[in-house]
Amino acid sequence: MVEEYNVLISSVGGQGGVTLSRILSNAALLQGLNVRVGETLGMAQRGGSVQSHIRVGDNVHGSLIRRGGADVLLALEPGEAARVSAYLGPGARVIMNTESSTPIPVMLGQATYPKVEEIRASLEAIGCRVHSFNAQRQAQDAGAPRSVNVVVLGAFMALGDDVFTPEDVESALRSTLSGRYLEENLRAFEAGRRALHGLT
Repeated sequence: MVEEYNVLISSVGGQGGVTLSRILSNAALLQGLNVRVGETLGMAQRGGSVQSHIRVGDNVHGSLIRRGGADVLLALEPGEAARVSAYLGPGARVIMNTESSTPIPVMLGQATYPKVEEIRASLEAIGCRVHSFNAQRQAQDAGAPRSVNVVVLGAFMALGDDVFTPEDVESALRSTLSGRYLEENLRAFEAGRRALHGLT
């Protein structure tokens, strides 16, 4: 029985964060778990900040994770991991794609983008266990350049999660992304699983 388990997905528009939340929520339903999903969107366009909250368990009622309450962060973009750090607490696990998507203010010279090493250090200072790798490169090598979200999902499954079973997540992946892109997403899923091994 699961009392409360919270997964936060941080991304920018166009990376598939909302699709990733749909896969995980469908996997929870396949397992017969109570699930609530909430989305908070920044600019409603490609490149805007997107947060997806997936809350699973018998003691879950609201759709948004409380500050410090996330058990897992799946960050599809490093700057977005820093943006949502208030939702993390000691013991939270983080899977972070290290390939950045340069925000418009940085392109215009109106702001600076932190180094990935600095972002990782700030998350570790909270007490998080951070697994970071270039998920974009893994997706490209798998022949699925649009599937960074699924690479990160595969890495999440390789953690040996106690709530979501790999079988149900893969079933949810197949049903959610059925169609001509399914095979490349399955390759991305396996690439993410392999990529996690050896990371610290």
